[in-house]
Amino acid sequence: MTAIFQFGTSRFLQAHVDLFASQAREAGQTVPPITVVQTTMDPQRARRVAAFGAPEGYPVILRGLAEDRMQIEQTVTVRSVAAGLAASTQWEALKARFGKEATYVISNTGDQGYWLADEDRQLDLASETRPHSFPAMLLVLLHHRWQQGGTPVTILPCELVRRNGEVLRGIIGDLAKQAGAEPTFLTWLLEDCLWINTLVDRIVSEPIEPVGAIAEPYALWAVERQTGLAMPFTHPDVVLTDDLEPYERLKLHILNLGHTWMAQRWLDAGSPAGLTVREVMQDPQALVALKDLYAQEVVPGFAAHGLADQAAAYIDTTLARFANPTLDHRLADIASGHAAKLEKRVAGFIDWVSERDPALALPQLRHLSGENISA
Repeated sequence: MTAIFQFGTSRFLQAHVDLFASQAREAGQTVPPITVVQTTMDPQRARRVAAFGAPEGYPVILRGLAEDRMQIEQTVTVRSVAAGLAASTQWEALKARFGKEATYVISNTGDQGYWLADEDRQLDLASETRPHSFPAMLLVLLHHRWQQGGTPVTILPCELVRRNGEVLRGIIGDLAKQAGAEPTFLTWLLEDCLWINTLVDRIVSEPIEPVGAIAEPYALWAVERQTGLAMPFTHPDVVLTDDLEPYERLKLHILNLGHTWMAQRWLDAGSPAGLTVREVMQDPQALVALKDLYAQEVVPGFAAHGLADQAAAYIDTTLARFANPTLDHRLADIASGHAAKLEKRVAGFIDWVSERDPALALPQLRHLSGENISA
C-alpha cells in the first residue's frame, strides 16, 4: 500500500492539497490516501485529528470572486484523508505505518516548522523515544522506513520558506550526520529521496469545527520540476515549473507583504478586535495608501528584476482577493509571528531589490522594516 503522509493539521492544507487530492480522485485519478499527522501537543488540534478520516469527509466552503470576477459560493466535500494520527500519543503506530506505506510526505508546520528542539540536536536514531520537533521526527521515520527496506520517498514541503525542499533536506541531512547515520542511509536519504521546492498560495480565512475550512476560490501550488519527480496527482491549480522564484517573489512580496503592511497598521492603531482584511479594503484612505505602496515601491522593485508586468498583474489579482466580500480574514491572525514576517516579506524584498538596484529608495518599506532611513 502507498500513502501520502501529511505533517500538519492546518486548515490551509485541508483547503489546499487535501482538496486538490480529493478533486483529482473524483476526476478518476488514482490518488494515494492521506494520513494527517499532528506534530504538536495542542489539545484543540487533537480534536481535529480525531475527526480526520471520517468516511463522510469534511466540508470546504469556497467563497469569493472567480477568475471571471463572478461571485461564487461552493461547498466541496473532501474525502482524500483516510486517517489522523497524533505523534505525541501514537508514535509507534505512526512509525509502523510510515515504514510500510509512505510514498509522499507533505508538510505545513508553520513559520517555525523547521525549528529544532534542543533535545533533538543529539538525536539517537536507535532510540524508541519520540523526537520533539518535526525535522527530527521526519528523520527518524525515514530512517525506520529505510531499515524496513522501503523505497525512497518524495518530500513536498509547503511551508513558506524559500527553497523549502532544499532547506529541509539540509536541516535533516545535517541532523542525520550528527547522529552518526550509516553512509548507505545518507545516500538513500539525500540522493534517492526527492526533496522538492514548492510554493503554495490560497487564503484560507476560517476553520470549520472540528475539521473543514472556508477559503477563497483562487489557489496555486507551484512545484519545481526535478528529475524523477512523479506527482501524486494532477490538478488545474498545480503548476510544474522549471523556475519557482518568480512565483515565490510575487506571493511573498506582494500578497504576504500587503498582509504584513495591514498588520502593522492594525498594531499601530491599538489592535482593534475583529478587524479584517476586507474592512481595510473598504477604508478609502487605507486602500489609496496600499495602492501607492505597490505602485511607488513594489512594482519598481520587481522591475529591477525584469518582472514589472508580472507584478502589476499579480497586484491587480491580489487587491481583488483582499476585497473578497465573503471572507473574514482577521488581522489578528495575520499579525501572529509579525517580527519574523517583517523580516521575510519586507526586509527580504529590500535586500532582493538592492542586489539589482541599490539606489532605489523604498522609503515606506524601509520604515516598515524598522530601518532608520534618516541615517
